Amino acid sequence: MNVLHVSDIHLGSGLSHGHINPATGLNTRLEDFIAALGTCIDRALAEPVDLVLFGGDAFPDATPPPFVHEAFAQQFRRLADAQIPTVLLVGNHDQHAQGQGGASLSLYRTLGVPGFIVGDRLATHRLHTRAGAVQVITLPWLTRSALLTRPETVGLSLAEVHQLLLDRLSVALEGEIRQLDPALPTVLLAHAMVDTAQYGSERYLSAGKGFTLPLSLLARPCFDYVALGHVHRYQVLCHDPPVVYPGSIERVDFGEEAEEKGYVLIDLHKGKTHFQFCPLPTRPFQTIRVDLTEIEGDPQAVLLAAIAHRPTRGAVIRVIYQLRSDQLSQINLGELQQSLTDAHSVSFLPQLVNTQAIARLPSTALEQALDPSHALHLYLDHHPELEPLRQDLLNALHTLCPNDTEITPRPTEETELKIEQLRLI
Repeated sequence: MNVLHVSDIHLGSGLSHGHINPATGLNTRLEDFIAALGTCIDRALAEPVDLVLFGGDAFPDATPPPFVHEAFAQQFRRLADAQIPTVLLVGNHDQHAQGQGGASLSLYRTLGVPGFIVGDRLATHRLHTRAGAVQVITLPWLTRSALLTRPETVGLSLAEVHQLLLDRLSVALEGEIRQLDPALPTVLLAHAMVDTAQYGSERYLSAGKGFTLPLSLLARPCFDYVALGHVHRYQVLCHDPPVVYPGSIERVDFGEEAEEKGYVLIDLHKGKTHFQFCPLPTRPFQTIRVDLTEIEGDPQAVLLAAIAHRPTRGAVIRVIYQLRSDQLSQINLGELQQSLTDAHSVSFLPQLVNTQAIARLPSTALEQALDPSHALHLYLDHHPELEPLRQDLLNALHTLCPNDTEITPRPTEETELKIEQLRLI
């Protein structure tokens, strides 16, 4: 049985890195995401596959604009037309208000799209494909909110609530497993954080909203393949059975700059499954970093040279450069922008650095630090630029601390004026 596993489409994300295409009226980054999804569907139809598994997070949130929803539906409609069964799992971004009040993908169940199953609860689905029957257990994104309002969680810490939810999930999942037909190939389709995964920005975007599942809960011998969603980086957590994140299909931001994007094609067999990662031709993201703080010549020339040595055609570019305040007037943003006209989009992020050394006083004993006279003398000794003001400052200290016997000079009228100025400051 041939299966295509795709996840984390996030159609409508990252629009700030694009611009409006005058020919279509759409943001160019939205067009990139649609093209990547279209490539996945093209492969499903070309094989053809017997089943498509979507691991969740269709959109950035549960209320995408109508034209984004339409673009998603147009691509998946091609699977319905080809009579390829499809399971759409609900991810954290698909849930309204992070789990309160339904999900964006529920529309497909309401409309009764032939061959489409929406996985918005833990359940077992038996599907009939051209290659035979298959069992798919759907495990959507779960949150602690389902338990936090229950009486039994009153007074419990988040860790204890986490364990309680994990215990209940284990029991519920075991109940689904016991009802499986052992003769049929079985897939677990889950949108979750797994404790052994290498996380990216997903960890911070979902902090405090979801919880982490142990790999041991998912890597069970009853499963022939565990199809995961949520983490945007392709990775294999286990080989027997295969526990796989296909990753996202396009880069959402610069945090995914070095990640290869794609989907997974599966040869599903009872007891032995093979799979391969299929890369997608996605738009490159590239960061150009330049430290100009040590440059004494022309910082503009150094920046232009750094840009010239990097392939920028069609890429989303950000230029991060550190510079001193005296170099600000030497940077010509218009010229820099002109040097990147072949890029898809460009952002410049200057970082002003203070290169002046901060004078540090030597460490002193506690009783010395409490002595104003000693502290002032020590300070003046390490700030020679204040030497012309030494006597005036000592006189001011005597006025402010008359009991300090180490300072005897009385202030002059000019000094008294400066003392008054110091008080005002």
